[in-house]
Amino acid sequence: MIHLRLSSPQNPDDFQDLALRLETMIDRKCTIGRSPTTTVVLDSQEVSRLHGEIVERNGNYYFIDTGSSGGSLWNDVAVIAHQEHPLKSGDLLSLGSFTLKVTQIGDPDAVTMVKAPVLTPAQYMPVSAIAPAEFTRWQKGEIAVNCAEIIDETEDVKTFRFVAEPPVLFSYKPGQFATLTLEINGEEVLRSYSISSTPSRPHSLEITVKRVPPPSPYHPPGLVSNWLHDNMKVGTKLQISGPLGKFTCFQYPSRKLLFISGGSGITPMMGMSRWVCDTVANCDIVFFHSARTPADIIYHQELTLLSARHKNFRPLVTVTQWKSGQGWLGLTGRLNANMVKLTIPDFMERTIFVCGPAAFMEAAKESIASLGFPMENYHEESFGGSKVKQKAAPTPATPAIETPQIVPASYGLRQLLRSGEPAVTPAVTPAVSAVKIAVVFKKSDRHVDTDGEDSILDLADQNGVKIRSSCRSGNCGTCKKKKFSGNVKMGDFDSEALEPSEQNEGYILTCVAFPQDLVTMDA
Repeated sequence: MIHLRLSSPQNPDDFQDLALRLETMIDRKCTIGRSPTTTVVLDSQEVSRLHGEIVERNGNYYFIDTGSSGGSLWNDVAVIAHQEHPLKSGDLLSLGSFTLKVTQIGDPDAVTMVKAPVLTPAQYMPVSAIAPAEFTRWQKGEIAVNCAEIIDETEDVKTFRFVAEPPVLFSYKPGQFATLTLEINGEEVLRSYSISSTPSRPHSLEITVKRVPPPSPYHPPGLVSNWLHDNMKVGTKLQISGPLGKFTCFQYPSRKLLFISGGSGITPMMGMSRWVCDTVANCDIVFFHSARTPADIIYHQELTLLSARHKNFRPLVTVTQWKSGQGWLGLTGRLNANMVKLTIPDFMERTIFVCGPAAFMEAAKESIASLGFPMENYHEESFGGSKVKQKAAPTPATPAIETPQIVPASYGLRQLLRSGEPAVTPAVTPAVSAVKIAVVFKKSDRHVDTDGEDSILDLADQNGVKIRSSCRSGNCGTCKKKKFSGNVKMGDFDSEALEPSEQNEGYILTCVAFPQDLVTMDA
């Protein structure tokens, strides 16, 4: 255990005594920085989000500056980033306007003591390893959270970090998604986002959002994402539900992984990468990301840091709109089969996860398949929902029918005998009755005729029937409603979104359910 005294030159009489048991922490280290997810939080713009670390090895303690923007001092000497500096009692560490003094090393029976807090409770998060049993665990369902921090990743991408009050440990599988419930223009709006944080840092949950159109064609462009960019503030409260989704490397253990992402599809890949690295898993990762320009590379600095700290993590980035003068020395051009073969020669040995815009994923899948890759080891997820359309069934071929000759009334018997052709009495073709396809929304008193090409959720949106929805792709389960009668054809959906007992009771996912006849709904 190492004992530190935290103080600030502005308030030298206010200090905080900390006793940190690094032996019980992940990687036997504590992190120091401005981010509320670090072990010791220093709330100052002079301090980087992740400024430095104190690590323990065989009873010895070392300070490492992790590449902070403002640098650190060790006994008034500037430290070299990413190098270990041994600590002993009496040593002083200066990070921005804060000072950490090593007051004692050892005494495993000591506990954390607070004499006079330098930071307010809202600014300081307790060390997670001290008493984890005191925290409840969020594993499924809806929970109230508030925004603790907003991070600008690029010009049009922000990360929103949420915490719960009272604190909880967020438990989920890396790569899963959560659904936000917001009130926009007086209406309740739901939207699902991939979780970009990692369950190995459980005190907060993050989503990373780009200004993009929402999944529903019936909302104005950019409704949810732009609202988050323009209106979300630190302290804003909202509801989050989940987690859901099967797009996670947790489900498919592998010694070699290949993550391929395009644009904001990088977010679930980042959550999985952070988790693998944090847990020191015996796993080799190649992280291939495609961005529009060098300025659009989300998590660019963190990808570099992960590569520097984890020998089995290799990022590859290509840009598709690079211009001279931008200082880019990496890959350029769109992902293709040749690029995969040249940059990832052992790709056949890897389990592949792909996420990004639909066109990007389609091209990636085609390229990978063309190389003879075993596609049972290929997993993908569409980033951002889209309207699900039922594929039209192929029209059955109409058997050829020989048309009989119709004899005019003036055609005489002699002519018939001469031609040798029998007279045929015209037949009346019976009318074929078409199956009536319609949806009755019982509560809303709406009867909607349809051709069966639109999902029940789309029909509800078009006719003013309110059904809560989010992903619109059969993953989140938000749009589930009870069907009283009739038959529907259900497209692909996540089995976690609709339990067997619910299916037995008549519930369907309206976003992927297409009516086949007269359907009556509880909506």
